[in-house]
Amino acid sequence: MINKELRERIIALVHQEVVPAIGCTEPMCVALCTAKATEKLGCRPDRIEALLSANILKNAIVSFTSIIIRMKKIFWVIAAILTCGIMLTSCTDDDNSVRPSPEDEVEEILRKMTLREKVGQLFFVRPEALDTTIHWKEYADLMPLELQEVNKCMMGVNEKYPVGGIILYAWNIKDEAQLAQFMPQLKSLNGKPLMCIDEEGGRVARIANNPNFHVKKYESMAAIGATGDPANAYECGNTIGTYLKRYGFNIDFAPVADVNTNPENIVIGPRAFSDNPAVAAPMVTNYLQGLKDAGITGCIKHFPGHGDTKADTHYGYAQTLKTWAEMLDCEIITFRAGINWGCQLVMTAHISAPNVIGEDIPSTMSSVILQDKLRRELGYQNVIVTDAMDMGAITQQYSNAQATIGCIQAGADIVLCPKDFVEAFDAVIAAVEKGTITEARLNQSVRRILLIKIKQNA
Repeated sequence: MINKELRERIIALVHQEVVPAIGCTEPMCVALCTAKATEKLGCRPDRIEALLSANILKNAIVSFTSIIIRMKKIFWVIAAILTCGIMLTSCTDDDNSVRPSPEDEVEEILRKMTLREKVGQLFFVRPEALDTTIHWKEYADLMPLELQEVNKCMMGVNEKYPVGGIILYAWNIKDEAQLAQFMPQLKSLNGKPLMCIDEEGGRVARIANNPNFHVKKYESMAAIGATGDPANAYECGNTIGTYLKRYGFNIDFAPVADVNTNPENIVIGPRAFSDNPAVAAPMVTNYLQGLKDAGITGCIKHFPGHGDTKADTHYGYAQTLKTWAEMLDCEIITFRAGINWGCQLVMTAHISAPNVIGEDIPSTMSSVILQDKLRRELGYQNVIVTDAMDMGAITQQYSNAQATIGCIQAGADIVLCPKDFVEAFDAVIAAVEKGTITEARLNQSVRRILLIKIKQNA
């Protein structure tokens, strides 16, 4: 049975703090509030003061109870009574089986983190970023290196420079045996990195396009979109997610949510489901659901839309001249669908949108795009990840430090693949120490990233 002292404290709390707030003194309200309080506390008396001081307990009960009060059906009332009875009679003094909420876990982890640990969570990098003996200019320089195991240099750098995530590219993956050895090495790195990959299906598929892997291959997302059946997008996402999960990945930077409206587009093309947002939107959400059902977190990209551009941001400047109103009628339809579905990650585009931003800078570096439009107008509250920061659209205009600080100030949570990870990391530490970026701002991003890790059990 529940401890008598704890029962009395919960009932007193309900009467003093919650019942007045909802304006209900009926026994049913009191019983229901008491049940919710017991559930929230997890039968731990030491949490009462902490939860009460932060209004967490009061708000949780008020929100829950206000919903129930509006219900007029008698079976809801009966269910509430039964729930109350079960909660109050099944709890004992030494019951530690109730797990705290993911949000509570995040706060507990965050409270114990050092500044360097927090900064590290913001960086998702290539394996090569941890090997400071590697110097490269073009992507072609990385391919022949075939970095496919964690070496001593990487471990030494990682002791001081933790990372929140690792992204693997085709040249990091040889075959199943190599990947099976590499993944545990990477996961054991300082920072407990999430394992990420670009496995869209079609042209961009690091595993499926490797002849040493016998997994299902897809022609393109455009071919799936052309079927007109979103179930095919679900099957694609679920199939890809299933083998990614088997190989130990957590995040797939897919699907492409761009609407391919420009036939001269050389970077998106058939990677997009359609040139019609009404067709593309349900394909995007079904693909996401397929990944989720396989245990993989998906990511919609490239916000605010890379489908109406000509140039490739991997190698330099690209822009769209559309206004925001025009984007709302096309590009944003698919992103809004993904956000409403509950997407956990949105990747930014390095394209310039001067008629939206008001200046000629990459969207990744724009608070207008990331905060005013994505967060405030579209209501997106989860993780914002940049496209790779070693792409030409960024490196030709900004230094490592400028790009890293700028995208964080603009509202990005994850800095993906800075050209020089150590330099970028040091720049963030210096910015916090100078007050250019506050630790409170870091905490906002770290909370979102940790929440994904907890949901992924990573």
